[in-house]
Amino acid sequence: MKGDISGTEDLLIEGSVEGLIQLDERKLTVGATAKLTADINARDVVVYGYVKGNVRAKGRIEIRKDGSIIGNLTTAQIMIEDGADFKGSIEIDRSAKKEADKNVSSRPPAAGAGPKSI
Repeated sequence: MKGDISGTEDLLIEGSVEGLIQLDERKLTVGATAKLTADINARDVVVYGYVKGNVRAKGRIEIRKDGSIIGNLTTAQIMIEDGADFKGSIEIDRSAKKEADKNVSSRPPAAGAGPKSI
């Protein structure tokens, strides 16, 4: 397929795609038989197949055992398994993660929470 893909649901790709893949708040899984020549923007990206292009994820990028990425990665978390192929650069962008942490830490502690002494 040639063209741009955007969506509001999690997506699994098992074929060939050329273009832009835009899944801002969703997860993209690149299947073992997939061959992508595409820039990817998603919340989380898991790669079992082949990707040539830049990948930006607000959450996490995982390159699994037989997965391959040629391109630059921008993400808050990265996981590359033994046997995976990667050529490019990695930029850790913790800004999205810091926003989530701020929201959690600004809540008052629950009753009974905190250190206890006996």
